[in-house]
Amino acid sequence: MYYKSTSKFAGKERLWANSYLRWMKVQYWPFNLRFRHPFTISKGTKTHQPTLVVELEHFGIKGYGEAPAIAYYNIPVEKMMADLDAKKPMIEKFAFTDPERYWHYLHHLIPNNSFLVCALDIAAWDIWGKMKNKKLYELWGGDTSNNPVCDYTIGIDSIDKMVTKLKELPWPIYKIKVGTADDLAIVKALRDNTDATLRVDANAAWDVTTALQLIPELEKLGVELVEQPLAKDDWEGMKILYAESSLPLYADESCVSEKDVEKCAGHFHGINIKLTKCSGITPARRMITKARELGMKTMVGCMNESTIGSAAIAHLLPFIDHVDMDGPLLLAEDLATGIGYDFGRIIYGDGPGLGISYTGLFEKKLPL
Repeated sequence: MYYKSTSKFAGKERLWANSYLRWMKVQYWPFNLRFRHPFTISKGTKTHQPTLVVELEHFGIKGYGEAPAIAYYNIPVEKMMADLDAKKPMIEKFAFTDPERYWHYLHHLIPNNSFLVCALDIAAWDIWGKMKNKKLYELWGGDTSNNPVCDYTIGIDSIDKMVTKLKELPWPIYKIKVGTADDLAIVKALRDNTDATLRVDANAAWDVTTALQLIPELEKLGVELVEQPLAKDDWEGMKILYAESSLPLYADESCVSEKDVEKCAGHFHGINIKLTKCSGITPARRMITKARELGMKTMVGCMNESTIGSAAIAHLLPFIDHVDMDGPLLLAEDLATGIGYDFGRIIYGDGPGLGISYTGLFEKKLPL
């Protein structure tokens, strides 16, 4: 939206408006963040986490968002940058009034890149909180006194190395990645070394027979829940497992976007919402509400975001049952400060919006 005039100087005035009164200005920076340990799940191993950070500026107020790239979703950082460059004029012309309206605009403008929409949506909410001088959870009426405790993920490795990783960071809840021929032995070894709560995440690696054999044994070992036991589209198998399982089952790969929530009812006891996959804070809040209506528990999980993306998750804590936002703990390099971890309890930064400030790798790129 540009300034309009009927005077003889209209052309110059439009040029001035275009240059200096944009409703939005967008910038971005790619990073490749190193893990503390090679991170392995049933789908593969990686030593670094590619991620994209975006900055939106609205009349001098800057907001930041993040979207990590995940290979098996076929949205690399390069695609996010290419789509942002292609749509940049339209992104910047939008007359920003509130984040939810902006998300709807972006959702239709960039329909095939939920990761990029997520980063922009987080940045818009950061701006909104700063405009209102409130933290995001305060804007939503959240009470942080009973926030869920964050788990810490132990990636697949040799059993000895997985035990070593567990001992490196004493923690109240561990998420154990499985999907090997030694899954039960792995969990037994970890249980022998901790009294903490254990959660198991198969990342779709089991079949129904394997799941039915393992789940009773995992229950004996005090496992709290099982995440994504079967392939994402094995709905018939999940119906069987849902009826037979003695442990709660949570969807991850089977619950990507809003349309998947209702489908999960009767197949899973809960859903794990990923901001990057569902396209941001705005749809995630609706997914939480819908899951509650359907009688399912809610978790918000991470995709190894730095503190920027993890801060977005943190503000949803008052509204969910479980959280997996340990990206900054798994990474050897971070891009911001403002979220703290006190034996799993999340500590918020002082500022409004996301409540974060910038450090290290990211600070060097900012024109401060």
